[in-house]
Formats: sequence, C-alpha cells, structure tokens
Amino acid sequence: MGKISKGLAAGAVALLAVSATACGSGDTGGAGGAATTADPIVVGAISSLSGPAAFPEASQAAKAVFDRVNEAGGINGRKISYVSVDDKGDPSTAAQASRDLIQNKGAVVLAGGASLLDCQVNGAFYNQSGISSISGTGIDPGCFTSPAISPVNTGPFLGTTVSLYHASEVLKIDKLCGFFVILGGTSDAYKGAVDQWSKITGKQLLINDRSLSGNTTDYTPYILRARDAGCKGVIFNGTEPMSVGWVKAAKAQGVTDIKWLVLTSTYTDAASKAFGDAGKDVVALSEFEPYSDTSSEATKDWRELMTKSNVPLTSFAEGGYLAATNLVTVLKGIKGDITRESVTAALKALQPIESGMVGTPYAFGSEQAHASNRAAKFVQPENGSWKVMTPDWIRLPND
Repeated sequence: MGKISKGLAAGAVALLAVSATACGSGDTGGAGGAATTADPIVVGAISSLSGPAAFPEASQAAKAVFDRVNEAGGINGRKISYVSVDDKGDPSTAAQASRDLIQNKGAVVLAGGASLLDCQVNGAFYNQSGISSISGTGIDPGCFTSPAISPVNTGPFLGTTVSLYHASEVLKIDKLCGFFVILGGTSDAYKGAVDQWSKITGKQLLINDRSLSGNTTDYTPYILRARDAGCKGVIFNGTEPMSVGWVKAAKAQGVTDIKWLVLTSTYTDAASKAFGDAGKDVVALSEFEPYSDTSSEATKDWRELMTKSNVPLTSFAEGGYLAATNLVTVLKGIKGDITRESVTAALKALQPIESGMVGTPYAFGSEQAHASNRAAKFVQPENGSWKVMTPDWIRLPND
C-alpha cells in the first residue's frame, strides 16, 4: 500500500456533497427486466487500486471466485461478468464510477470491493438505487452505517476496540495509549471505538492522540511521548508503511519495552520482514482466520484458489474471497430471474452464513447498519512471517 497523500483528507471532507449533488434518480439501469441464460449477471466493485493507498487483492480474489463459478457453468447457466473499477482514492471518481456501474453497466449487486472512501461517498446512492454491496474490505465509517452495505471484515473501528480489549484483558497490558492517523471524517469513529473499550473494561487510555494525518512521517516525538508517559502498550492505526516507519523509529530511539498494537493493514509478510528483530514488540490484528497459518483447514480452499489464480496471499484477498463466496451462495438460492431487485431481496432475507474463516457468521438482513464480523485473532512477526498468538477467536463480551 502506498503512502497516504495529503489530498485524501481534504477530499474526504467533500464526500457528502459529492453524494448529494451527483445524479440520484434511483434508475435501476434496466436491471428489473427479465433475463435470459445468454445475459451475464453483472457484479460490480469499486476499489482503490491506485492513488494514496491501493488494495488490489480483494477484487482480484473475488474475480478468482467468479471465474471458477463461470468455468463450472455459471449460475443456472448464466455467467458472472465482474466489473471492477478503480476509484483512485478520489471522491469524484468514486461517485462517477458508482453511477456508471449502476445506471450504464446494469450491475445487480456489488461485491469484493476495497476502497478508502466508496462507502462514505456512495452509500446513500446505493440505498436510493436499491442495490446492495458486500464489501470485501470495509475501510471508511460509511461501510458500517449503511443499510445497503455489509462488509465481511471486522473493520478498523471495531478492530481498534477488539485490539484494546485483547491487550488489556488477555495480555494484561496496563497503561495503554493510542495514536491515530485521521483520514477524512474518521476521528469520531476512532473516538467511539476507544469509548466502547472504556465502557466494556472501565479503563482509559493514558494518551488518546488523534492529531496524526497522512502527512505525518516523523513518528519520533510521538514515540518519546509514549515512553515518557509510561505507556506499556500503544495502538497505532497506520497503514503498512506507516507502521514499519513507526516501529523502526522506536528501535532507533532504543524504545523496546512497549507493545505496538497494529491493525490488519500491517499484517503482511513485507511488514514482518521489514520489522526485523523489532517485530518482537508488534501485535497485529487479523480480521479473518490468519492467512499465515498454512495448516488451517478453514483457509485451504482459499489458499489453493489464490495460488492457482496468482493472487497474493493477504488478509485483503481473504476478504474478497469471502465476499464473492457469500454472494455466490445468495445467487444460487434465488428462484427465478436474478435481478437487482431479487438479489437485494435475497440479501435482506439472508440467514447468516457460517464460515471457518471468520469468528462470527456473515449477515446482511434489513437492518440500517451492518457489522457482522465481530471477532478477531492476533498474530506476531516471526522469521519474516507471522505466528498466531490466539488459536481461539477473541470476541467482545456480550457480542
């Protein structure tokens, strides 16, 4: 994932304005008409494939699933046409892409996308258009607050709460602190994540700093502040290169007695290698069954399909695979024409789907917000890869 540009934060401020001013007629693009076996089932995805940060594996993994279905004859004789569009991490591009997919391409559903801002830009338009999205990786707050979107992943906000809970209640780390990179309108979401942890545990962060941005590159002042405050564990929500920079800065300052809690975006083999011996202080969140556990039966089909399709084995690829797999289950269960209306109706009536790759069943339903992935596992760097710290799923109390 590339370095976050300063334009992202400014662009995100205009997210709601983009959604409100773009055309919103609710036109279904002809999706309600009768289809024949010659017509493909158009499935769309909007992802950040370039720009300030890129997440290509999710849509690549989804495509691999759909290609396999097509090779086996499709869905009741109809092939899936998967149209993945790059929003470049830009609000205007994301808005235009959604309208093209829905109004011109005739997409009946969206699945497998991973975007910095698609949900916040387009969530209201999806709901107005009667289309649903199974996000492969929900990133922005809008992914978890829309009736039209249900991600398969835990997400950075609930992930923050679970990470803090694991640190304080399982690892028994006291004196926890937080330093958060704020992109667009995520400050309140991260505040809410910390507040939820405090409500569950009765504990408070020694430091809760939400002043970092995508332009922050010098992490030394923050690390020294954490050291001087006596922090024993620090949660940092940066992307992979940010986390690598953070841990390397800590090593350069000789700070070795603090656990660095990082989110799923840092759970990559490249990061583990880059950490070197400083990785012993890192604890990373895995939103799915850890991909680095090669002995897991839960990821066997995923691993084989990704390897065959030359898709990198990452957490993002797990999300894309699960989103596409869940959609295929839904499509196969539809009686009659597969249209935007019938797919949306099937998702609203969906019974939760169990999978060994997640700790809680996937759900959509008719709720006004969706966050069904309520569990996580934790991993630690080891010899250029990662070892699993928690064989069992970590769940918040009463979840």
